[in-house]
Amino acid sequence: MAQPLSLPALSSELRGVTMHLSRRLRNERADIDLGDSQFSVLAYLVRTGPHTPNELSVWEHVTPPSMNRTLNVLETAGLVTRTPDASDGRKVFVTATESGFAVVKETRRRRDAWLHSRLSALTPAERRVLEEATVILRTIVAP
Repeated sequence: MAQPLSLPALSSELRGVTMHLSRRLRNERADIDLGDSQFSVLAYLVRTGPHTPNELSVWEHVTPPSMNRTLNVLETAGLVTRTPDASDGRKVFVTATESGFAVVKETRRRRDAWLHSRLSALTPAERRVLEEATVILRTIVAP
């Protein structure tokens, strides 16, 4: 049996492998030309509902002009709509459209299918180890 990695080596190895997995999963997406941050904003709107552009820029850690460019791309593609607030005409809410929901759903389906195909090649024991690791990883990323 291999000797356990030192904590610094484990940190480095885990960082590298999770970044590679994340990058590989991001490649699995619906047939639409969206950048990672554009898809991220769309998926966030699908998951959490309407938000103001300012709320989205804070969440995505970008400037309001940068968020406006992202929203322009999504709106031009028909994936989001902007609606003025009925009580405050200066405020606008951004909402995912049916097409936006469909893009997110298809991307999630493709990502799950890719990962499922890789997991199905593992032994039951290896899948149990990953199941346990998933619980541990959740504690690492918890706020």
